[in-house]
Amino acid sequence: MITLPPKNTDPRSDPGGSHGGDADPGRGETENERHDRNWNDILQELRVIQTGTQILTGFLLTLPFQQRFGLLAGYEVASYLALVVTAALATILALSPVALHRTLFRHRAKGVMVVIANRLLKVTLAAIGLTLCGTAMLIFDVVVGLPAGLIAGAIALVLVLCFWVALPLGVRRSHPAD
Repeated sequence: MITLPPKNTDPRSDPGGSHGGDADPGRGETENERHDRNWNDILQELRVIQTGTQILTGFLLTLPFQQRFGLLAGYEVASYLALVVTAALATILALSPVALHRTLFRHRAKGVMVVIANRLLKVTLAAIGLTLCGTAMLIFDVVVGLPAGLIAGAIALVLVLCFWVALPLGVRRSHPAD
């Protein structure tokens, strides 16, 4: 269930300050300014994710046109198709905040957009991680053999979990939220 912020939290529309938590004492910003800053942070992350996702997806889409593609075993073709699906999913997820923004533009829903886009980006990272691990597995499988492919996929998975999950969670524990 998604918990959404109040529809209008602009302190200028509440001169008595009854919202109480509008200002962020650490930054001296209103809730709307915080939403703007958070949305801009998300946009920067989207730029990075979209570029990487598009390059990875483009790479995968060129593979069937290579001469050796016809020589792949059945499980390799199935792996490839699963990777195309996860890459397409990652691309769709990475572009979803843009569609959300276009739909909610001028509806004073930036707080809602920040909450939803944050969750979409987390799922996007998971889809990209799966695609990267699977791509490493498939490439090593085709070039060196299945055992090497499984090892490469497992190493990629461990690295994704270390740097995309464990590291951020470890840093978050030492820097509690306000």
